Amino acid sequence: MSDPNSNVILVTKPRTNVKTITSLGMLTAISYVVMLLSKALPQISGFLQLDLKDTVICIGGFVFGPLAAAVISMVVAVVEMFTYSDTGIIGCIMNMLATVSFCCTASFVYKKVHTKKGAVLGLSLGIVVLTAVMLLWNYLITPLYMGIEREKIVEMLVPIFLPFNLVKGGLNMALILLLYKPVVSALRRARLVPASGSRCELPSVSGSSDPRNCKLNPGFLLFSLTLLATFVTLALVLMGIL
Repeated sequence: MSDPNSNVILVTKPRTNVKTITSLGMLTAISYVVMLLSKALPQISGFLQLDLKDTVICIGGFVFGPLAAAVISMVVAVVEMFTYSDTGIIGCIMNMLATVSFCCTASFVYKKVHTKKGAVLGLSLGIVVLTAVMLLWNYLITPLYMGIEREKIVEMLVPIFLPFNLVKGGLNMALILLLYKPVVSALRRARLVPASGSRCELPSVSGSSDPRNCKLNPGFLLFSLTLLATFVTLALVLMGIL
């Protein structure tokens, strides 16, 4: 006699996969739009462009994991190369490296330490990794598409590339801390992200699942706003506006 449960078809996982793909597609589209809007910002040193798409991509990584952040990063970079960028494959590679180094690092740490402390630690480490990776790759690749000697790039690493990547990472970090909860709440209302139950995203530093800890923390909000104000000011300084 056959097992009466052998013909049961489980539909929960396919439905979940469809919702996940839909969410990732939406985050990819939003990341591309944010990238386009970022092009309106003044360039730094005449060729460096602050890009805030990492905010959206990293939020996706916090929700769906570092692999999702990597996939969105690559898709957006490739689409940008074919639709807007004039730096070709080299610019595409540099875009991928910058976004993946920041977003995947932060997402990986947050996945392991699912607290406010983990989010801040992951994003801070993401800034460090982003800066280190881009200093290395600017040294290796930038001379190829700028057509200048590597010695001149070396002279630009500390006064130009170092502060640029620190400020870029800091801006995205502050925006992620401020926007993560409302973005995820909107995705949940649209039923594109499963409900969290008694555990909230970016919970208390203690990691408690007490629902009371899901309320907005004024101190954390003040920290995020101060961080944002600091890096906005630094960005304006780098742009020569202040």
